Amino acid sequence: MLSLWLPRLPIDRIERLREVSSPLAVYGKRSNAELIVALDEAAERLGLHTGLALAQARAMHPHLHAIEEDAEANAALLEKIADWCLRYTPLVACDAPDGLLLDIGGCAHLYGGEEALVADLGERIARAGFAYNIAIAGTIGAAWAAAHFGEPARYACGEQRTLLAPLPLSALRLPADTVAALARVGLKRIGDIIDLPRAPLAARFGTELLRQLDRALGAEHEPLNPRLPVTPYVAEQRFPEPIAREEDVLAVIARLAARLQFALERRGDGARRLELTLFRTDGEVRRIAAGCSHPLRDPAQIRALFVERLTALSDEFDPGFGFDMARLSVLVAEPAPARDQAEWVPVSRPDRAQNYKDRTRSDAKPVPTFADRVLVQIGIGGGEDDAEVDRLVDRLSARLGTRRVRRLIAQDSHIPEIAAAAVPAQTAPADPGWPAFRQFRAEADFAPRPLRLLTRPEPIEAVAEVPDGPPLRFRWRRALHEVIAADGPERIEGTWWSEHGGPARDYFRVEDKSGLRFWLFRSGLYRDLAQGAAAPTWFLHGTFA
Repeated sequence: MLSLWLPRLPIDRIERLREVSSPLAVYGKRSNAELIVALDEAAERLGLHTGLALAQARAMHPHLHAIEEDAEANAALLEKIADWCLRYTPLVACDAPDGLLLDIGGCAHLYGGEEALVADLGERIARAGFAYNIAIAGTIGAAWAAAHFGEPARYACGEQRTLLAPLPLSALRLPADTVAALARVGLKRIGDIIDLPRAPLAARFGTELLRQLDRALGAEHEPLNPRLPVTPYVAEQRFPEPIAREEDVLAVIARLAARLQFALERRGDGARRLELTLFRTDGEVRRIAAGCSHPLRDPAQIRALFVERLTALSDEFDPGFGFDMARLSVLVAEPAPARDQAEWVPVSRPDRAQNYKDRTRSDAKPVPTFADRVLVQIGIGGGEDDAEVDRLVDRLSARLGTRRVRRLIAQDSHIPEIAAAAVPAQTAPADPGWPAFRQFRAEADFAPRPLRLLTRPEPIEAVAEVPDGPPLRFRWRRALHEVIAADGPERIEGTWWSEHGGPARDYFRVEDKSGLRFWLFRSGLYRDLAQGAAAPTWFLHGTFA
C-alpha cells in the first residue's frame, strides 16, 4: 500500500492559480472559530502552526496574508490528482482532505520496482508544484502513519511493528478525544499500548482503539475502497515519446483491443461498454467511453466505435503536449454468443473527405446530415440484418450519444400513451415485443395505429354529423381540415387502478382533402351526460405517414 500525503494542498492550489504574497495562511471555520488549516513555508518559519486561531496569528504577525479555504475546490483538485495517479494502479482511493491511497501490489514491476515507482511519482508531483510525503508499507494504516508522522520511505511487509512503535498514537487515525484520554494516563506512543492487555484497553478507551491498531499491524484486514470500479479486462501502453495525432490514438486503440481480444475469447466474453483513458503529460486525464449493442471482440469494430467518438468530440479533444500513456478498459462484459460475424470495413477518412466533396458539387444529390437529436425507430425482422442494425446503432450512439438513439419497446398495455417505451437502443432487450403485439392486435381485429404519437394529445375543434359519429371537419393549430373519409370508432377505456383512467375514448382514422391522415379521438360519451359527466371533447393524438 502506498500513501501519498499532500500537506500543503490548499496552499499549493492557491499558488498555482495566482500570485500571492508570503507568508500565506489558509483558514477555515472549525466549531464556530476561524482556525488556520494550512501554512506555507514562510509562515511556518514565523512559528505559526495549523490549529492556531486566525485572530491570534494576525496579532502576532500583522503582515500575514490569510485566505479562506475552499473545501470544494480542494476536493476537486484531489480528485484530479487521483485520476492522474490511475497511471500507476487502477486501485486508487481518496484519503480526504489531502491524501491518496494506492494499492500497488502487482503494479510496481511495471516501473522497475517500488523505488522507481516512488521516484517517478515524486518527480511528477513536485514538477506540478505540490509538497508531498510518500510511504509504502504492507497495510493501509502503516503506510498512512509513515507518510504523516514517520520517515517517508519503503517498509517491507511484516515490519509494521518496528515502524509504528515510535510514532504517536495520532498515527492510528484515532479521534482527538481518545488520544487525549490516553495521554492523561501516560500512553503517548503506539509502542506503549502494543503489549498491554487488550481487555482493559477496550473497556476504558473503546474497541476502535484496538481495531485501528490491529489494522495497522496487519492482524485485521482493512479494505481499500477505490474511487472507480475494478474493470474485468484492461490493457495499457506507455509511450517513450508523447503522441498527439488522432491517427496514432486510433492505432493504439487497435493494438490494445487486439490484446483484449485474446483474454475475452479465452473466457467466452465480449465487450458491451469500453473506456479509453488517455493520460496527458501535464497531468490531465481524458476519458472516452463507447458502448455497443452486442458483445464485441473484433479490434476493427472496437476501433470503429472510437472513430465515431473522436469525431463527435473533435472540439473537446485537446491533446495538449501529447499523451504518454493509454489504457483501454472493458467496463461491461457479457458472454458472447458463438456466431459468425460478417466482415465489416468501417468508413475511412478519405471516404469521408470524398463524401464531403460530393456534397459540395452542384450536380450531386443531397446527402442527409445528422440532426442534433435523433430518434431512430428500427423494425428488426431477424436474420442477417440484425448485425448490420447493431452496427448502425453503435455508430449513431457513438456519434450522437447513447441517450439520443432510442428503440421503441412494446409494453403490456392497451393505452396508446404507454403501449410503447423509448429506451436507449444499445441497452434495449433482444426481443422488442412487437411481433407478439402485432399478433395480438391482428387476432383482436384492432385498427392500425400511427407509428409516432404526439407527446400529448392536442385539443381540436371538431364538428360531427351525429353526436357519436366521426367529424366532418376539424381545426388543429389554426388550420381547418375537411374530412373526406373516416374509419372507426375504436373504443379504448382507461384502467381504474392507474393514473391512465379517465373517460372512454372513441378513436377515428380520418383523411382530409389534401391526403393527410390523422388519428383523432373523442374523450367522453354523450350517454354519460345524463349522469352529470362533462361534455365530450375532441383531441388529435397522432398522424399517419
